[in-house]
Amino acid sequence: MSQTPSRGGSTSPEPDESELPAPITVMLSSRLMVLANLLKRGAILRYKRLTGLSSVEFGLVASLGRGPAMSVARLAEAVGQDKGQISRALAGLMSRKLIAKAPNPKDSREVLVSLTKAGLAAHDAIVAGAQERNRRLLEHLSEDELQTLLRQVDDLTAIAAEMLEAEKVQR
Repeated sequence: MSQTPSRGGSTSPEPDESELPAPITVMLSSRLMVLANLLKRGAILRYKRLTGLSSVEFGLVASLGRGPAMSVARLAEAVGQDKGQISRALAGLMSRKLIAKAPNPKDSREVLVSLTKAGLAAHDAIVAGAQERNRRLLEHLSEDELQTLLRQVDDLTAIAAEMLEAEKVQR
């Protein structure tokens, strides 16, 4: 460690490189964000190629899936986007006959959205593509390594959710 003069004329130890904080890019959270972004960008390209859908559209198709019809509000919540953006994407899906809309029989003020036969075909292409991407991503892991990784990701996700809630309180 070298010495550097301080304002008062005395010397203070200058930290060597091993004592400096690591750049943010080596932190786990940063590495996970890079991984998530690479996976997202690859998925967007694949699903665009397979189905012609934008990222918002394939998110809607994937969320609707083979389940029961869903309200626009519930769908927006499921994909984590605002209702305005969802409504625009739904209009595009409707014009291509990938979704159908119907009034909610329990609440006529609400519209329910579901996939048409063509929408289900797009959904199945998305699922097949996702399964292939998942297989390719994990093929080098043993079953024990995979189970350990999944447990650790679940644990980290729970901690991250707690951290998010704590940040919300700090506003």
